Amino acid sequence: MNTLTLPTDPVELRPLLHAEIDRLPDEEVAVLHRIALELELEAVSRETDELFDAARADGRLARLPEIIREARAAIRARTAP
Repeated sequence: MNTLTLPTDPVELRPLLHAEIDRLPDEEVAVLHRIALELELEAVSRETDELFDAARADGRLARLPEIIREARAAIRARTAP
């Protein structure tokens, strides 16, 4: 059995991926773009979760409910007739 070994190094994979993209039909390029956006969204979400967890652990979010109440009260005061 002949097994195909694919590179795992991103430096080697990048030109291969670019060549594959160039061969894709237009509709599939759009799908691939949406997949790339999903990957980016997942990375940003993961990073945000980690940052919020760290902020929560450091006590930086302890006053958040109070800050929100104050901001809402300030907005209501500005918009009140």
